[in-house]
Amino acid sequence: MKWVLVALLRGYRALISPLYGEVCRYYPSCSAYALEAVQTHGSVKGSWLTVRRLARCHPWAAGGVDHVPPKSPASRGRSSAAHCEHIEQGV
Repeated sequence: MKWVLVALLRGYRALISPLYGEVCRYYPSCSAYALEAVQTHGSVKGSWLTVRRLARCHPWAAGGVDHVPPKSPASRGRSSAAHCEHIEQGV
């Protein structure tokens, strides 16, 4: 599923996005944000982050720099021993 979304986003960026010109209020553009979000977080969470970003993009938005959040340490595949040690320390 992830590769399908990446292909669609790259197609949009190559064919449709240039027709609009520089109209995005945020950096990176919404399509670049979506591509990075899906590549970083996968299809489900990346799509959710993209929907949240699109909801923030409206005529009254201040805009500015809005990068994709990094993956959380828990989702990076920490070993179960390190996870248990982390819990025992109360952190």
